[in-house]
Amino acid sequence: MGEELNLTPTEETGEVLGGGAPVAGMKPYAQRYGGHQFGNWAGQLGDGRAITLGEVETENGFLELQLKGAGRTPYSRTADGKAVLRSSIREYLCSEAMHHLGVPTTRALSLVTTGEAIMRDVLYNGNPAPEPGAVVCRVAPSFIRFGSFQIHMSDGHHQTLRTLLDHTVRHHFPDHDVSTDDGIIAWLSEVAETTATMIAHWMRVGFVHGVMNTDNMSIHGLTIDYGPYGWLEPFDVDWTPNTTDAGRRRYRYGNQPHIGAWNVARLLESMAPLLDDVARLQPVLDHYMEYAMNAQSETWADKLGLGVLQESDEPLVNDLLTLLGATEVDMTIFFRLLCSITQPDITHLSDAFYEGDEPSETAWNAWLGRWWERVEEEPDRDTMRKTNPKYVLRNWMAQLAIDSAEEHGDFSIAEELHELLKRPYDEQPEHEEKWFQKRPEWARHRVGCSMLSCSS
Repeated sequence: MGEELNLTPTEETGEVLGGGAPVAGMKPYAQRYGGHQFGNWAGQLGDGRAITLGEVETENGFLELQLKGAGRTPYSRTADGKAVLRSSIREYLCSEAMHHLGVPTTRALSLVTTGEAIMRDVLYNGNPAPEPGAVVCRVAPSFIRFGSFQIHMSDGHHQTLRTLLDHTVRHHFPDHDVSTDDGIIAWLSEVAETTATMIAHWMRVGFVHGVMNTDNMSIHGLTIDYGPYGWLEPFDVDWTPNTTDAGRRRYRYGNQPHIGAWNVARLLESMAPLLDDVARLQPVLDHYMEYAMNAQSETWADKLGLGVLQESDEPLVNDLLTLLGATEVDMTIFFRLLCSITQPDITHLSDAFYEGDEPSETAWNAWLGRWWERVEEEPDRDTMRKTNPKYVLRNWMAQLAIDSAEEHGDFSIAEELHELLKRPYDEQPEHEEKWFQKRPEWARHRVGCSMLSCSS
């Protein structure tokens, strides 16, 4: 990322990226926005621990540099504006891993430890403890969110809403003109499409964001704000890693496309004051739904090597989902092994199943036989291998890196994972024994692996 920005690591650079004094000419700021949190309007939120340093102009447009964890802002409320090493390692590794997986995402430029001890209550259960502090510099075209527009609509500041829309489109979407209803609808349709595309990629790789509040939705269709995220290990459409959402499971894996629609609807509502004909907003939401369904169909066709998903394939996909949910089977390993299968025999996929939960050979072989017949014994293996990653940032992998860094000041595991995840679709046989593995038993119920909170 540093090379793309033409930045050279120096002592001064480290000071700036660690939250020290800004470079002369910089005018750091924090952004004001609102949002719906877990379905409820939360009012003003804003960058409570994020500070934008400025923009860098590149060949591909402007990129905004933002520090996360550098201290208090006007929107910190009663918090300290700091971030801990635990959450910073998770954000740094995950944003870069997602980029190399081909998932639209913000990027990470740097991670700097601060030497501070930050008090955090990891599970919000009244047991705060000191943790080492750190600052991540993240990069995106902008950090404008759905909630950036919502707050001005909520306040009735329609002229400010118009100013923000004009700036956003002029600066970041120059192919659009939002001076008319037609232009606003066209731009909103693009935002709906990029949002649907992003979520389809999440579903493809088994990623669960964990906190799909509208203030965590990027106007650019980028994955943003890596908190209590996780990847499906045992396949479970109802799984969420976020302990805050454990009761309702609003942001569970299988519900993410629907939450995307709900969030897009909230963005559309915020634009209503700027339109002469608000009835034109509903077709944008309908467009999101259709686009999301098509993207999901393409995803399944690619994951299963079908070429094009036909209407007659729906039972095949649904029956697979039922089988995956009925047995404790690792999603990533299952689909990666499926890429290389040479006959419809479940024993070739046995490494994907967790011990003590043996698959039903009869049911699985019946499904594999149907799939094998559908692909005429020649699945599109190249597409499957480009769609089904071999390596993802499982929570237990990130936790090993965190433990080593916190307890010993050793970042070698974090560096190893950073390199591994630059090539998630490559075989990398030298890493199989260590990283192409199901969740170890020690991680089944460990905080940071199977359960996380928004604490950072």
